[in-house]
Amino acid sequence: MKQDELFLLGKVVRTFGSKGELVFQLDTEILSRIKKMESVFLKINENLVPFFIELLQPRPKNQALVKLMDIETSEDASLYAGCEIYIPLAILPKQKGSKLYSQNIEGYSVIDANYGNTGFVNKIIEMPQQFLLSIDLNGKEILVPIVEEIVKHIDHKTKTISIDAPEGLIELYL
Repeated sequence: MKQDELFLLGKVVRTFGSKGELVFQLDTEILSRIKKMESVFLKINENLVPFFIELLQPRPKNQALVKLMDIETSEDASLYAGCEIYIPLAILPKQKGSKLYSQNIEGYSVIDANYGNTGFVNKIIEMPQQFLLSIDLNGKEILVPIVEEIVKHIDHKTKTISIDAPEGLIELYL
């Protein structure tokens, strides 16, 4: 499977216990909406390696305790600390409204109702209070909150995002 067919779900942060369990730092909002997740891909030395899941137990602070098949000791598990975790895009729940998955929108054009062409999406920044669109406009970063009042429409066919930023927000960055 290629990386562009996968969604970055999180990262392995540490081992847990003596039987090879791992602690994943995840986007649990997405995890809670996935009906069945049987496997994950770990990025090891730039290679995507599939692992089947024996146990997946959500924990507080956007973490999950995970036992992967064929990892039996804490020494084996420690080899995977720091690895990125991917899942196939196909198992993601369908997007509704302005729900965004960061890997789906990088490079999309952003069009503001008043300002017009506002640049291209660099990434989504996850803040404790909310998510932000990081938009590149001629080398300048513009940050726009991802809320229904601002993000009006996402068109995946034309790779554009229509926004209606509050008056003065875009000019603040220019």
